[in-house]
Amino acid sequence: MPIRVLVADDQAIIRAGLRIMLDAQPDIEVVAEAADGRAAVRLARELRPDVCLFDIRMPAPDGLEATRLLAGPGVPDPLVVVVITTFDLDEYVYGALRAGARGFLLKDAGPELLVQAVRAAADGQALIAPSVTVRLLEAFAGTPAGRPAVQPIDPLTPREEEVLLAVARGLSNAGIADALRISLSTTKTHLASLMAKLGARNRVEIAMWAYETRRIVAGP
Repeated sequence: MPIRVLVADDQAIIRAGLRIMLDAQPDIEVVAEAADGRAAVRLARELRPDVCLFDIRMPAPDGLEATRLLAGPGVPDPLVVVVITTFDLDEYVYGALRAGARGFLLKDAGPELLVQAVRAAADGQALIAPSVTVRLLEAFAGTPAGRPAVQPIDPLTPREEEVLLAVARGLSNAGIADALRISLSTTKTHLASLMAKLGARNRVEIAMWAYETRRIVAGP
């Protein structure tokens, strides 16, 4: 079965371009388009796509609120959302990730990275544009997010600390496995343990926790 995608953007030319790039892939199918947040939320709930690709600055409501409604804390059966924006340091992006977005892309990312993000999101991973991964987290790590960083009841193991830092630096699962010389399945096991201990829904929240707890300190 192909990965079913809902595309939401208030600009028709952007929607058309995203559809063309995604539909060109044999394993991806754009099942619907929306021009505003209200239609995006309605279609997402009706169609239950595998991935929702949302512009962050849509009208009524914007991509941030649409993400929260579909993937935010307390949503019983959250959908997978990837946000896409023109601005690499948009203050709304941090809020979107906090609201449950699985990834973040710039509109000039190109077809290859777009496809990677959709496939990663559908596979339970997260992809943030490599050009802004660390800078984005550093810029917003100290921003009030409405709740303090969760402190795990069970302390992290030394290996989990290593995986945590690798995630915060933007490494993929394969990259973590190579860097730590462990198998891909072991990497996934450590990630699952980290999410359980930290109460994180995805690797994006794992990375933000590393910055919030000063495991990695923003700097030059």
